[in-house]
Amino acid sequence: MAIDIDDARKAAHLARIRVNEDELPGIASELQAILGFMSSLNDVDVADVEPMSSATPMQLKWRSDDVDPTIERAHVVTNAPDSREGFFVVPKVVE
Repeated sequence: MAIDIDDARKAAHLARIRVNEDELPGIASELQAILGFMSSLNDVDVADVEPMSSATPMQLKWRSDDVDPTIERAHVVTNAPDSREGFFVVPKVVE
């Protein structure tokens, strides 16, 4: 796929970047080089490569899924300046 000046102008517009007309040929050639590199990645044989989530091998730390005791709602709102029906009351900040 060839990137021309109109494509570079459109990409700059979509990215909300102000670009002078004399800079567009350079940007178009840079975008073309990036796309050329990306297409070269299609030639890499990854058939025997195992999918990974990190560049370094890691083991996830597992923990037991235990339910811890919780604080009663009535006790939590006792220090609140204003509470109703077990909930904190805060001033309205958005109209």
